Amino acid sequence: MKYPKEYLDEIKVRLKVSTVVSKSVALKKRGKEYVGLSPFKNEKTPSFTVNDDKEFYHCFASSEHGNIFDFIMKTQNLKFGEAVKHLAQLAGMQPYMFSKQDEVREKKLQEYLSLYSQYVDFYHNELLKNDNNSNARDYLKKRFLGKAEVKKFRIGYINKNPNLFEKLKKEFREKTLIESGLFYFDDKKKIYVERFRSRIIFPINNISGQPIALGGRIIEKFDYLAKYINSPETDFFKKGSNLYNLDQARKLSNKFDNVYLVEGYMDVVGLSKNGIENAVANLGTSLTDKQILTLNQFFDDIIICFDGDESGYKAAVRAAENSIKELKPEKQISFLFLPDKEDPDSYVNRHGKGNFLNFTKENKISIHKFIFSHYKKQTKNNPSSMAIFEKKLREIANTIKDNFIRKYVLEYYLEKISELTPHLNQNNKKFYIKKIKSLDSTKKHYEESKSLTSVELKEFSLLYLVINNLDLIQSNINLIENTKLFTKVNKQIFELIIQKIKSSEKIDIENLNLDKQLVDKISKFAPIKNILRNKSKDKYEIIELLEDIIRDLMNYDLEFRIQELESKFSKDLSETTFNELKELKKKQNIN
Repeated sequence: MKYPKEYLDEIKVRLKVSTVVSKSVALKKRGKEYVGLSPFKNEKTPSFTVNDDKEFYHCFASSEHGNIFDFIMKTQNLKFGEAVKHLAQLAGMQPYMFSKQDEVREKKLQEYLSLYSQYVDFYHNELLKNDNNSNARDYLKKRFLGKAEVKKFRIGYINKNPNLFEKLKKEFREKTLIESGLFYFDDKKKIYVERFRSRIIFPINNISGQPIALGGRIIEKFDYLAKYINSPETDFFKKGSNLYNLDQARKLSNKFDNVYLVEGYMDVVGLSKNGIENAVANLGTSLTDKQILTLNQFFDDIIICFDGDESGYKAAVRAAENSIKELKPEKQISFLFLPDKEDPDSYVNRHGKGNFLNFTKENKISIHKFIFSHYKKQTKNNPSSMAIFEKKLREIANTIKDNFIRKYVLEYYLEKISELTPHLNQNNKKFYIKKIKSLDSTKKHYEESKSLTSVELKEFSLLYLVINNLDLIQSNINLIENTKLFTKVNKQIFELIIQKIKSSEKIDIENLNLDKQLVDKISKFAPIKNILRNKSKDKYEIIELLEDIIRDLMNYDLEFRIQELESKFSKDLSETTFNELKELKKKQNIN
């Protein structure tokens, strides 16, 4: 039995050829293509190319050529079905199950897609060519949209009294027409009615570009009608699994690292008209995990830009709490808040593309910072409120799936909270005054910390743990003795401590003979102390923290070595360098 074309197409659009190939071949960007050493033949000069736009790879040394399925079959010695299963898993899709039920569903899908295609084409042409629809064309002109945008997005218009049901009934089963969500039965009039009558319609496409649902915008003022409506969910359309314009935006992922996630169809179309085509919209529901995961397959930075009003802000808060769980080290989620009463469509039409992009650059805020800022505004300066504040942030941080991101977001929150001290004790009715650093001292601390690298801070955390847990370290010296530090002074301190510990003498911080200023600096800037404030002094927790820091330092070492080899490989392109690089990347993945 054959796999349905739609299933194979979805795998192909979810996975770039370079994404699949780079799992086993080191690729280097060259213009619109990627180049690397052939996986099919030993060579010293790269002759292997990958083109994501054309969805193929080509090897000039061996004449091997094909798509992602061909590549997996040839490099992993798999049959076609095995390659499909492998790639489906990589794309985050369910394996396709062959059964009689699947055959029936596939037949229904083809009928469904055919119905929507005809429906969209008919009303798209009605908008463009029917003189009776001048009111809809005038409305679009007022919204600064012309024929080019109408054609690009296949926008249509359904008048007040359409009668397409009877025509479509000649070709499609009545059950199919009803289950599509395009029609519903009016019990009073005893007729089938078109759901989107009197509305501009925006086709919602699947990832392959085929219409599977509609969004509709009323163009006349009727208080009893919703401004926007969407198709109801069907067997082939789930609001939480789809995004408007993803089929076109995902083709730009080689050109842009970021994508704008906006609220409405008109926002996407308005941005596109002004030259910002990397935009998608959610479909009238709260942002879902599936939508974030889908966007992460194509883009590294998701910029959520909702309307600049109260409802837009509330939607942003819900989106932030729901999507932070999908944050990954190599991915970013940011928020962009436009001025009050502005939406992306109105802002870009008023101020233009350049201004919109500059506004983004200057005003976007990372998701974890936005969440902190939001809940900080709701916090009162008393112990109870601060306790609720910290509890909420811990709960949000703990939803993050990636261990490293979870750890650092929590560390960020705890460090920020530690800077806040309640001034009022409600029980004793007394004011407690926090010792505030002088302005000069604060500035000095800021300037000092700004000059420290992330590696130095990580080393400070390691040294802080060691210095303050000497007995524990002395009995578990094997945990740290092979750890590599990078900063000259920190390295010297660490080596001295190891030497003292190995002497088997009973040691404490006094007989380490460390420079007091250096110890003070470590204590002052070690980020780990903020986590320890909220942890018990249980030795197993200390060891776990030590292991985390050591693993991070190992990864730093791997990163430095990989960067050196990548630089070397870009110059010599030797197979030896490439193999060394591949081995280090394997270790990096394991860690």
